[in-house]
Amino acid sequence: MAPTRTSRKSKKVITKYVLDCTHPAEDKILDPAEFATFLNERVKVAGKTGNLGSNVIITKENNSVALTTDIPFSKRYLKYLTKKYLKRQNLRDWLRVVANSKNSFELRYFQVDNQEEDEE
Repeated sequence: MAPTRTSRKSKKVITKYVLDCTHPAEDKILDPAEFATFLNERVKVAGKTGNLGSNVIITKENNSVALTTDIPFSKRYLKYLTKKYLKRQNLRDWLRVVANSKNSFELRYFQVDNQEEDEE
């Protein structure tokens, strides 16, 4: 007699990604609400844009944008969309996207060293 399989339902793993836009938002360079609407329009689920449903939820929290998902979602894809938004707003030359923890990104300014060296 063959062993019978019991069907197990896997728990839905809810993942929350946070994009911290504090520095550019305080300087009024970037609007987090506009960035959240850009993500709503551009995120693809199952190969289709505008197919978020209840699987992907994008919210604006103070100076950050949070993306909550219960389906497999790539952090790399979120970074790609962030870079695409920065390029479209002509901010890519001044801002960069840095991962500051496992599930969050931060928008930072490039460090430009303006010190002059005295050659004597």
